[in-house]
This record gives sequence, structure tokens and C-alpha cells, in this order.
Amino acid sequence: MNSPQIKFIPSGGSEKYAQLLYHPELKTGDYKLFIQASDAAGNKSGTNARIINFRVVEEESITNVLNYPNPFSTSTQFVFTLTGTEAPDVMSISIMTMSGKVVREITKEEIGPLRIGINRTEFKWDGTDEYGSKLGNGVYLYKVNLRNAKGDIYKTQSTNKTDVFFKEGIGKMVILR
Repeated sequence: MNSPQIKFIPSGGSEKYAQLLYHPELKTGDYKLFIQASDAAGNKSGTNARIINFRVVEEESITNVLNYPNPFSTSTQFVFTLTGTEAPDVMSISIMTMSGKVVREITKEEIGPLRIGINRTEFKWDGTDEYGSKLGNGVYLYKVNLRNAKGDIYKTQSTNKTDVFFKEGIGKMVILR
């Protein structure tokens, strides 16, 4: 508990729980965290330690990009995973027809706060174009545009089966009204 990576916040007042904040400095790789606690009398928090597997990815990338629900009739949100050390400075989502014509550009300000890890946008796109007109039923494409402060483009990574729906930075969505 004497490490600068660990901070303990005791419970007290209206707080029912104590907190243990752990901020390790980790490099890219797969890790396993074992958690087992006990109180001052030696009573353990459980019979078995809690084990959490996780991966650290230092490279700036975006994965698992989907809109949900898909197909949709009234609105859809975007879900994605960001990796790296800082959230992107520039982000937008371009909605396009199948021929590639941009009909709506969703800005970072509309998308809402971004963070490293899994994101679900606060913004719900209602299937309208730049002028507020409802788009017709059909298949549309979306392209996620990400850049860091230096202007470098974030990579699109394939990490699991959901990435087959988002190829080379472009995904498909369906409007059914």
C-alpha cells in the first residue's frame, strides 16, 4: 500500500464502500489481475480471489465499431473500442449512401465524451440527413474518422468476429421504417 501506483480511500460519512485505486504502468500485452482483500481482523472478501484478464494496447486504434440497433427505424447509437494512451482529438462519423455520397456528418461534439476503452455514444442518430430530412429505407455506409493531436490517423484493427462488419474503416447500417 506504500506504492505511488496505489491509493486507498476509506469509507466514511455517506460513503458505504472503500476504494482502492490502482494505476500500474503497463506495456502492450495480456495481463491477469488477482484481487483478494481482507479487513483489519483478517476476514477475507471471499473464498476465492477475483481474477480479471485484460489486454493493454498502446497503439492508437479503433475496433469493434457497430451501430446499435441495426437495422433501426427511429434511432441508432455507435459502439466502439478505442485503444492507445489518449482519446482522439478529432472524430467524426460520415453517413453515406451506397454510392459514397455523404448525407450526414456526425461531429465529435455531437458524439459526446470519448475515452480509452469501450464507448457507446450519447448521440442517437435519427436517420436524417444534414437538413433534417428523413432518409429512405435501405442500406447506408458509415465511416469513422479519427486523428490524434499530431494529425495521425487511428488504425482500424481486427481483433475478433465483430470486426468483420467494419472493414477498412467502413461499416453498413440499415434503415427500416
